[in-house]
Amino acid sequence: MTSYDVSILTSGHDVADARLHREAAALVAEGLSVEVLGLGDAADGPPDTTVRTWPRAGGVRRAGLAARMAAQAGGRVLVSLDPDSALAAHTAVLASGRELVVDVHEDYAALLADRAWASSFGGLAGRAGHEVVRAFQRIAGRAALTVVADEHVPPLRARRRLVLPNDPDVSMLPEPAEPEATPRALYIGDVRTSRGLLVMLAALRAAPTWRLDVVGPVAPADQDALDALLAADTDLAARVTFHGRRPPREAWCLARGAWAGLLLLHDTPAFREALPSKVGEYLACGLPVVTTDLPRQAAVVRGSAGHGAVGVVVPVGEDEAVGAAVAEHLRAWAADPASLHAMRAPAVAASVRGGDHDDPYARFARTVVDLLTGPTDEDIDADAEIAVTDHDVRIAGDAAEETDAGATPAHDADHGTLHDVHTDVTDAADGTPGIAARISGVFDRFRRPGGGR
Repeated sequence: MTSYDVSILTSGHDVADARLHREAAALVAEGLSVEVLGLGDAADGPPDTTVRTWPRAGGVRRAGLAARMAAQAGGRVLVSLDPDSALAAHTAVLASGRELVVDVHEDYAALLADRAWASSFGGLAGRAGHEVVRAFQRIAGRAALTVVADEHVPPLRARRRLVLPNDPDVSMLPEPAEPEATPRALYIGDVRTSRGLLVMLAALRAAPTWRLDVVGPVAPADQDALDALLAADTDLAARVTFHGRRPPREAWCLARGAWAGLLLLHDTPAFREALPSKVGEYLACGLPVVTTDLPRQAAVVRGSAGHGAVGVVVPVGEDEAVGAAVAEHLRAWAADPASLHAMRAPAVAASVRGGDHDDPYARFARTVVDLLTGPTDEDIDADAEIAVTDHDVRIAGDAAEETDAGATPAHDADHGTLHDVHTDVTDAADGTPGIAARISGVFDRFRRPGGGR
């Protein structure tokens, strides 16, 4: 029995997740009733929604959590935000006749190239991971609506595909404010080495008049090294504040009075073509951006929008070298603040505040409304073109299971019915993990220490 228009499901994201908040806000603005089932503190969930949360789980336990969320979801439309939730929600819609929306945040196949675990068992884990990704993409493409975070993010073919970029929602951001007297930089996002953690600390160490606010969860793989580094440098520890995870509106309050925003990603296949949301968010807050030289974000900072430079670009490389390059700019701005503050007006002009911009989240919400009002002829025609077969799901399950055993992934040639997909994705009556559980074990490695997102 459905009691909400939309249920947003995620067994991998905290309910404080910024993209989740933007999607929920757009759906509520369309007059829809929304529930959110996810992780973390329910108080950090999107306003004007019903929020239910569970403790974070891993591996098979996370697959079970995803299945429980899908079973308890009361929405007429289920929106999944991660692969394991998509698999569970796919099962739920088959059983209930509801609609499925799969939001694909990133290119999981590209992420495999960044993960150390993918080379284990002589590369078999990576090949199995690709099989799992392929099965997830088939399910995503078969959904009533496939939402992708960028044009290049798979699946490129789907029944109904909508590109939903991580554009800022200015209602969650403070108005640009005058900079404080003391230079202060800001970073908001996941906190890990590949996203510039050690670069930021190296830069602050070499720019002693600056302070830094860091908002976001520290990756478990980096926590011990971070603690040791700060314990060994009390001056640095006094100038860097780690705020942990915060809901978007609370996190971005720290932009008031800041001098610059930092975006110092490593050069990896997953990051190389990305344009993180924080680029536009920094600019909308009037903060010039310091970024590593990755193509799309560097183009924005160099002034591709025609408003002039809105920050500086530093070369990619080893953390200490990149940190030294960042520190050189920070010291120069501290000595000549006017040179930095002159970029504040162009930053705002280059952002969503600078002119008429289509709101992609409003377009997303209107598309969900269309799903609630009934299928189109185009949807019906597409059903005959793209199918998720039991074979696809079984391949993924075999791949995940065989990887754990260190064996070659097997392809099960026994095709079943869609009903078989439903029964096999969930746990068997005797408690044996089903395909969702086995697949989740592989997807869990995307977020594990040493290979997390």
